[in-house]
Amino acid sequence: MVGASFGRRLFIVCNYLFLLAVAAACLLPLLNVLAISFSSSSAVAAGQVTLWPVEFSLKSYEFVIGKPEFGNAFLISVLRVAVGMPLNMLLTILIAYPLSKDRRQFRFRNAYAWYFVLTMLFSGGLIPWFMTIKMTGILDTFWALILPGAVPVFNVILLLNFFKSLPDEIEEAAEIDGAGRWQALWRIAVPLSAPAIATLTLFCIVTHWNSWFEGLILMNRPEHYPLQSYLQTVIVGRDMALMTAADVARWAEISDRTSKAAQVFVAMLPVLLVYPFLQKHFAEGIVMGSVKG
Repeated sequence: MVGASFGRRLFIVCNYLFLLAVAAACLLPLLNVLAISFSSSSAVAAGQVTLWPVEFSLKSYEFVIGKPEFGNAFLISVLRVAVGMPLNMLLTILIAYPLSKDRRQFRFRNAYAWYFVLTMLFSGGLIPWFMTIKMTGILDTFWALILPGAVPVFNVILLLNFFKSLPDEIEEAAEIDGAGRWQALWRIAVPLSAPAIATLTLFCIVTHWNSWFEGLILMNRPEHYPLQSYLQTVIVGRDMALMTAADVARWAEISDRTSKAAQVFVAMLPVLLVYPFLQKHFAEGIVMGSVKG
């Protein structure tokens, strides 16, 4: 800020203070929940916990992750992300790319675009959705968590608009050099769309990881539940059928607040570990420097 005017220096200071306030507003509640998860139930009930654990205890985490069912549910969620996210992104790219072309290049582009948009505006409801999945024969199977949401239409629209923003001159130059549509897609459009694809990838990961409703509706047996469905039944719903005598005894040593705080961080940790690897793409220019002159 050397040589800057007083107004400029004041703006920079205020800007930093504002960003620090926003960061604190996001971070402090998380620290509070983390402190609650590591505190004893009596200290939490007495309101003694702020940003640091009081009477440090791991009983809430032992209750949440100490059961074999937790490991099975965790594995199902990992497999769901590992299979569902690539499938989502593959179908999103393959649908968004042709729909990003105008009618001269794709004659029925508008008809297909409206076909997908209408699925966002109108829904048959929960019962027809359930009956359709049941009639396909995938009810109470792993694929019931994957196939019904294989095409995230909102992501398709986002990527479609991103592809449309790419300069036509790039693909025209590639066509002159002999590149076909597949080469233009995978060697030009996809690499230039890395920021958008990284963002949508994170959306898909978070969606699959945090979904719990589908597991409760589409799975008939608790051993088929993904992690979020399992945690919902054990912690939120307190399904006593899934709890042993030892679990009931341990439940008496914890509280709703400590157990739910532990649930939040157990569920949040994988996403927090993935985010740093995708965050760098968010700050990149979209197509900056792709066309010269």
